[in-house]
Amino acid sequence: MSRIARSLLFVPGDRPERFEKAIASGAHEIVLDLEDAVAEDRKREARDAIANWLSSRPNATVRINAADSLWFEEDIKMIGEHPGLAVMLPKADLETTREVSNRLDDRPITALIETVRGVCELRELLALRGVERAAFGSLDFSVESGIEDKGDALTPVRIQIVMESRYAGIMPPVDGVSLELKDTDRITTDTLRSRSLGYGGKLCIHPKQVVPVNETFLPTSVEREWATKVMAAIESSGGGATSVDGKMVDKPVIEQARRILAEHGTRI
Repeated sequence: MSRIARSLLFVPGDRPERFEKAIASGAHEIVLDLEDAVAEDRKREARDAIANWLSSRPNATVRINAADSLWFEEDIKMIGEHPGLAVMLPKADLETTREVSNRLDDRPITALIETVRGVCELRELLALRGVERAAFGSLDFSVESGIEDKGDALTPVRIQIVMESRYAGIMPPVDGVSLELKDTDRITTDTLRSRSLGYGGKLCIHPKQVVPVNETFLPTSVEREWATKVMAAIESSGGGATSVDGKMVDKPVIEQARRILAEHGTRI
């Protein structure tokens, strides 16, 4: 089982002195940002800084500006000049994702779902060539939809993104950012919710968020103990019918145990 990126850390594209620090944070993936984190009058500077940095580090993910922005064409041109780049597309919908897929047909795409249209077009959107993962831009979605991200208000939308990702056969999606930068308990609580809903990762906007996100996605000691007992019972039974803690162990249970142990790094 290959590991997937659990923590995706945004880094402003016009702050190249932070690029290496972001890598050192322990984030599974850094996202060099040309969009929200960069002021309009610094877009060119950010693009040039990313391109310069990529000359020594050819593989990265870049969040480009939205397709309806003034900077989209130059962003696409820069991406095209660096074969190792993956793309995060903001405000992704069927039309814009198809355009990026056609113009950059060899690049992995993370579709950042931030609009009602993007949610309504998920099935076709996630089936496009190159789309490897969806991410939920919950803050922007809340603004456009008028649905506050409080309590369980956006849970149906989150679940829809998970279900459509599963249906498309792509990686589990990435949940939106937490605005709390230093409140570890709140970040952990938010990440636990993401994990319980089937998300495979979380967007981060500060290095201090990375460790609690990574740790929360790891199996708990209780889960590891249970998975170890399941696999030991299967080995003892020679693959025959068996039970653990009074419950039947069948194929889905075995697969769940395997995933837990693989995520923890245990040989199985």
